[in-house]
Amino acid sequence: MFETSIVMVGNVLTAPEWRRIESSQHLVAKFRVASTARRWDRENNCWVDGDTMRLRVTAWRKLAEGVASSIGVGDPVIVYGRIYTRDWTDDQGQKRLSYEMEAFSIGHDLSRGRGRFFRNRPAPALAVVEDAEADALVRGEPSVAVDESEAPVRFGDGVGEPVPGEMEPSFLEVVAGLSDEPEPEEEEEEKEEETAPRRSRRGAKREPVAA
Repeated sequence: MFETSIVMVGNVLTAPEWRRIESSQHLVAKFRVASTARRWDRENNCWVDGDTMRLRVTAWRKLAEGVASSIGVGDPVIVYGRIYTRDWTDDQGQKRLSYEMEAFSIGHDLSRGRGRFFRNRPAPALAVVEDAEADALVRGEPSVAVDESEAPVRFGDGVGEPVPGEMEPSFLEVVAGLSDEPEPEEEEEEKEEETAPRRSRRGAKREPVAA
């Protein structure tokens, strides 16, 4: 349920080794790191080594590729990941316990040297295929062209014949019901509205209503 994440600063003890997981066939890079504490000895006025911690580190996927191609024995590294214990029984029947670390990030300790970073090349983009084979697929399924005689509807079906002397409307105008010329009835109604006198509501007289 809970994970313990740590940062370990130390040196590489063993060269990264590629290992294949038998159950999943996945590749993993594996190596050992040692971290030794340093303390000041007041009696001798010098720095001395303190306690040492050694861990087996595993790296997966792209991190494993970067580790295998960039890290060597003795390199100062900074490793960030989660630590856990693994217990098992050996061939002699004795119970064994080891500490392992699954790394999330690994880098060189630049306080002890210099380095240069090289980015991974991005994966190539998928090429757009435009050919006869691609045109024959509809949602990934093969299809064949329909002969004109078998087509249920062809261009211009149901549009009607053009009136002589008038400009033939386009297909889109016919389908959308668009026309630049107004209807005759609409023209007469517009003229009547323009010529009719406008009555003012203020001067209108009201007829008395019989009780």
